[in-house]
Amino acid sequence: MWVLILSELLVFTAFFALYAWQRAADTALFDASQRELDPLMGGLNTLVLLTSGLCVALAVEATSAERIHRARQWLSASMGLGGVFCVIKVVEYADKLAAGLTPETNTFFGFYYGLTAFHFAHVLFGLGLLALVTWRTSLDNVETAAAFWHLVDLIWILLYPLVYLLR
Repeated sequence: MWVLILSELLVFTAFFALYAWQRAADTALFDASQRELDPLMGGLNTLVLLTSGLCVALAVEATSAERIHRARQWLSASMGLGGVFCVIKVVEYADKLAAGLTPETNTFFGFYYGLTAFHFAHVLFGLGLLALVTWRTSLDNVETAAAFWHLVDLIWILLYPLVYLLR
């Protein structure tokens, strides 16, 4: 899992560097395009995802105390919040697409959809891991899934300000 996590961090780092390079090349376009995003939706998703990360951390704690039922409850809460994240992101995508803002609109929206969709795929994979460890709960399994889920949190914590706020 750590090899996967480190490789994913490298991939996202490369994407973030490319984004920064392109942003520096056309600041006006990126600033104007960012104004089309809703930072409150992104902020809400940040709160949802961080709360989900807290639930996973509490699941690890419960598992280490051999409170498996409680750990499964925390994992279920985390998955529910992960699902809420996905719903908010889909609503946001639908809103942007309805406004005619597609990945082909400009470089910024190409990055917006590319980066957030890549992160979304990681959320879905993480939800699958959490479901698996809810079914096969052990300390090693929960810690492994938690490590990946915290990667998902970390990436969003970097992605949200980069794409939604930084001007």
